[in-house]
Amino acid sequence: MEMQGKVVIVTGAGSGIGRSLAQRIADNGAEAVICTDMNEENAKETASSIGEKGASVFLDVSDEKAIEAVVREAENQHGRVDLFVSNAGYGQAGGLDLPTADWQKMMNVHTWSHLAAARAVLPGMLERGSGYLLSTASAAGLLTQMDSGPYAVSKHAAVALAEWLAITYAEKGIGVSVLCPQAVRTNIGGEASRKRDPNKPSQAGGDGVLEPDLVADACIETMREGRFLVLPHPEVETYFQRKANDYDRWLHGMRRFRDRLTGS
Repeated sequence: MEMQGKVVIVTGAGSGIGRSLAQRIADNGAEAVICTDMNEENAKETASSIGEKGASVFLDVSDEKAIEAVVREAENQHGRVDLFVSNAGYGQAGGLDLPTADWQKMMNVHTWSHLAAARAVLPGMLERGSGYLLSTASAAGLLTQMDSGPYAVSKHAAVALAEWLAITYAEKGIGVSVLCPQAVRTNIGGEASRKRDPNKPSQAGGDGVLEPDLVADACIETMREGRFLVLPHPEVETYFQRKANDYDRWLHGMRRFRDRLTGS
């Protein structure tokens, strides 16, 4: 998909990857970019940086009806939504110690919001015979995230949903891509990320921490070429292939990697 003349909604557009995506999409000729975020001031800053093409809307992506309302408003104002970017997300360490509500919240943000977006935009896209869905998952959705069970599970589910959408709707004119980066310089990890020792090894940062603009550029290129996986860290493809080739060996290797990271 080319961005020229497109009407686009971006969630989590207030900072990080979402802000860079909104800006890059506008730079590539979009007609309108609706920047949504729970931080309304940040969303306004992103929209302002885009100029006349930008608009900002408060959006909690865990609210399916709110997603639908944003889509309907965009359709009312612009006649259509050509691209929906499901990018909102957050990090939280933990596993079985976390309450079910924390696991459910992460599923709501990282997976069910993508489903809600697809439900909202696909009727119009299918009627026109064209449209695109871009989902931000993570390398954790192809591999794992050892320090966060709910993050790994919800990102795997996001990839699986994107796969199903791509299989089901490609022949009806709908493009689907899923972004699976490793570490990106964003605030997704919150206070824990800001306090992390940069000299201490980490799972996601082993192949370098990318700037959001580079990740956004990779998304634009992948959508232009109509490919499914967006892999700003090319090493992820190799790791994913190793996992598929010998799952038990990969699991053993990940346990050893975990031990190195934790010093156990």
